[in-house]
Amino acid sequence: MDEALLRSLTPSVLAILVRRGADFAAAEDAVQDALIEAVRVWPADRPRDPKGWLVTVAWRRFLDATRADAARRRREDLVDEEPAPGPAPAVDDTLQLYFLCAHPSLTPSSAVALTLRAVGGLTTRQIAQAYLVPEATMAQRISRAKRTVSGVQFDRPGDVATVLRVLYLVFNEGYSGDVDLAAEAIRLTRQLSATIDHPEVAGLLALMLLHHARRATRTAADGSLVPLAEQERIRWGTASIAEGVEILQAALARDRLGEFQAQAAIAALHADAPTAEETDWMQIVEWYDELARLTDSPVVRLNRAVAVGEADGPRAGLAALAALNNSLPRHAAVAAYLHERDGDLTTAARLYAEAAQKAPNLAERDYLTRQAARLNTGRGR
Repeated sequence: MDEALLRSLTPSVLAILVRRGADFAAAEDAVQDALIEAVRVWPADRPRDPKGWLVTVAWRRFLDATRADAARRRREDLVDEEPAPGPAPAVDDTLQLYFLCAHPSLTPSSAVALTLRAVGGLTTRQIAQAYLVPEATMAQRISRAKRTVSGVQFDRPGDVATVLRVLYLVFNEGYSGDVDLAAEAIRLTRQLSATIDHPEVAGLLALMLLHHARRATRTAADGSLVPLAEQERIRWGTASIAEGVEILQAALARDRLGEFQAQAAIAALHADAPTAEETDWMQIVEWYDELARLTDSPVVRLNRAVAVGEADGPRAGLAALAALNNSLPRHAAVAAYLHERDGDLTTAARLYAEAAQKAPNLAERDYLTRQAARLNTGRGR
């Protein structure tokens, strides 16, 4: 079964159902039913037109659910509109669907969560981790968003800022998580950049390209994580780096700084350094200061502490870290790294082990566990 094909077709099929009169929540349920049916049927009898097949099955499931609903009488006329089996229009509705989900009737955070779940294909748990909230809280937020947009006419799509936030989170999950969505996020951001003249759209595209350029070096052959300082820079994608830097420079020249441009500037400084030792950490700290001013994000301040530790020494980094809540994700990992650089291997080993227990994925947990073991073995000699 080609899961990538199903994933790529889902947004377009969902958009077709919404345009034909299905409310968003019912359309999403119908599409999910059609995907389950495809997983069951396609291995033995794959259709010539997968998209048309999904549209037909999803629409029938929507009609079945509608007939069973209390509002069946006023929806029975939709039966006559059932599309005949056959080729579906070759139109990419994905970006349009992102804007539709960012509806003005939703708060920005709810719009992002709904889009990540319905269009991006992320699980509620993955979205909760991105927002630093409990999974149950995020499940309630998504449910409320579905109820809010059910029956709403999608004639007033949301704003660019919300769509950018969604694309950014989709890219992050695809770049470092369980679902490969990074390339799709880049494709959609390119589309958006071609239609909207906005410096933050350009900043986000530059950021994605700069991060994606080193994707192949982030993990070893066995799947284990490779820290930035140990990555083979010769394998970084020079074409993507050059494109990202060019896009970023054009955006910065407009003097309308936003958080994505600031993040891209940090990524560009890492990409520009021939070796880890030659990284311009002083400039990176300055960009983190700008980013903290723009976002007031505790995660930004956590990353800034690492940069301060590199620029001014580990004790300066630990001083910056002391001002942050130790319940922040990856706080223990950052503290462990800075304590190790400061020579306190006992504390570093303990913190690495603590960080491993809180790691959001298996690869990160294994890496942190190995770091703790390395220090414990070294001290035992």
